[in-house]
Amino acid sequence: MSYLDKLLHGVEVEWKTLGEVCILSRGRVMSKEYLAENAGEYPVYSSQTANNGEIGKIKTFDHDGEAVTWTTDGANAGTVFHRTGKFSITNVCGLIKVKNIEELNYKFLFYWLSIEAKKHVYSGMGNPKLMSNQMAKIPIPIPPLSVQKEIVRILDSFTELTAELTAELTAELTARKKQYNYYREKLLSFEEGDVEWKTLGEVVDVFTGGEAPLNCIKGDKPEGIFKYPVYGNGAEIYGYADSYRIDKDAVTISSIGANTGTIYFRNAFFTPIIRLKVIIPKYNNLLPRYLYHYLNSITISSKSSSVPNMNASDVKRIKIPVPPIEEQERIVSILDKFDILTTSISEGLPKEIELRKKQYEYYRDVLLTFPKN
Repeated sequence: MSYLDKLLHGVEVEWKTLGEVCILSRGRVMSKEYLAENAGEYPVYSSQTANNGEIGKIKTFDHDGEAVTWTTDGANAGTVFHRTGKFSITNVCGLIKVKNIEELNYKFLFYWLSIEAKKHVYSGMGNPKLMSNQMAKIPIPIPPLSVQKEIVRILDSFTELTAELTAELTAELTARKKQYNYYREKLLSFEEGDVEWKTLGEVVDVFTGGEAPLNCIKGDKPEGIFKYPVYGNGAEIYGYADSYRIDKDAVTISSIGANTGTIYFRNAFFTPIIRLKVIIPKYNNLLPRYLYHYLNSITISSKSSSVPNMNASDVKRIKIPVPPIEEQERIVSILDKFDILTTSISEGLPKEIELRKKQYEYYRDVLLTFPKN
């Protein structure tokens, strides 16, 4: 017997359409100029999902109390929100008011529509839509109100736990980044007379990436000989190949577009492709990891043009301090610890959020799978 069966105690679930149990309406047109001229304290919700759907605040409100809203047009059509308090909505947003709150709980309705609404979106003519007439046809299960409230309590708990965990991990990540930046600045702040300063052109070789290997495989790392990463202008691996161009640890710099000047450390045996500059120390008195940390601590400017870019001569002009190799090793050993910890949290955060999301969706589906007559 499932948990839902235990909650229902054999009680039959009545099904009605949304139009039978709720009143559906639309918002009104509000331009940017209108929002600016009437700026105030009450939120206005529209078709977007960012910022909880809020596009601004005005000094009046059209609705007061509990409701469910949904996006009627565009890429986010069918997205639903639970609303409370005083607010307004635009013409690309719909409003749902429950006729009898002794029959149907708003939060229960929100959770149900979170699953069902997008199934009814019409995507014809290239513009997804979920209009009121279609929304009104969505079937709604109506178990006893006590059951609805218990389901809401459980799902709210999952939502709160996920939010708390995300906040804790985000705070930890922020703290570790601040700690890393503090020590990096402290350890890499040299005066002109303290150490020898060199231009990169004096101490490194700079290579420019070429075309991707013809047999480059994109996607997850394949089995077998295609084990050497191919890197492009961004953080992600472009693909994998059965050969490599660079056989030493190196620092790469993105050299064109929005990522220009972004620094990455790359382990030996990889291939760089276009839009990427590769920096390899010429001598044993410069550690690649030290170079990586230092270049990450400064602002690397690019050519001023409509498209930011950086060529090899720009890279070679950058000046860096070159302390004794023992000092470089000490600096690297300290900063690497913070870097590894920060990277671990950065990578673990989205994975943990995704895991919690799947867990929430699993229990939501279990609790909202009602028998149909």
